[in-house]
Amino acid sequence: MSKLIILFLAAICVVNSSRAEEIDLFIIAGQSNAQGWQGDATYYPKDPDGIDKMIRFYWQTPRHSSSGGKWTTLKAQGGRFKNGHFGLEVTFARSLKNAGYNPAIFKYSLGSTSIAKNWKGPGDGKMYDQMVKEFGQALSLLTKEGHKVNIRGFVWIQGESDAQTTAMAEAYKGGLKTLIGDLRKNVTKRSELPVILGVDEQHGWVKKNPHVVYAQQALSKEDPYVTFTTMVGLEKADTTHLTPRGLEEHGKHVYIAYKNITKGQHELAW
Repeated sequence: MSKLIILFLAAICVVNSSRAEEIDLFIIAGQSNAQGWQGDATYYPKDPDGIDKMIRFYWQTPRHSSSGGKWTTLKAQGGRFKNGHFGLEVTFARSLKNAGYNPAIFKYSLGSTSIAKNWKGPGDGKMYDQMVKEFGQALSLLTKEGHKVNIRGFVWIQGESDAQTTAMAEAYKGGLKTLIGDLRKNVTKRSELPVILGVDEQHGWVKKNPHVVYAQQALSKEDPYVTFTTMVGLEKADTTHLTPRGLEEHGKHVYIAYKNITKGQHELAW
């Protein structure tokens, strides 16, 4: 009987290991245009080939909605509209899948949030630390299932709220650089983790205090694995928020930026 039990357990292990995958994990974070504030899911991008069911998705919008601390598949998030909302992650993840990646998206976002007041820095107990904790839980779920997880990139769409005052805008570069540095060194353990930055350059506060744009552009020039993406020309629903069509295009632009910064390769010399 004991031999039968051993054989049975061995068979279970073989089955479980056969389900283990190599996963390409991406982090998307920031404020409203990362969240998809005007991404009415009534206009969710059509998916005739069922790609979304093959893409893992974990999200948290503090105090609004989440995937319940579990991995699900790519879909609209609850809240905002009757059918929910979506952001740039849809076309970004689909583009990755079509390029041969096995993408999983971890998304942590909330509108009207600044580094100065809300995200803060490592050890401050604010949104950045909360995101890191949630990310750790999400990553643990994948590794416990036996998957090999490659953390491939960080997409940061944020900055408008830090342009509210000149002082906040001038401090933005230092705050963002600290977040990127900590994420690389202490969270992802990837010293050359690709980082894609973006902010609405045409936002009223940003036009008044453009230091947030200069900061993102400067970081992209200083670090070969950081790139700045423009949002000029994307369709808007109001003065700053992208329409569903604008979010679709944004995701494609972010994918192209990622492709360019990594030269289209799955592996980087970490």
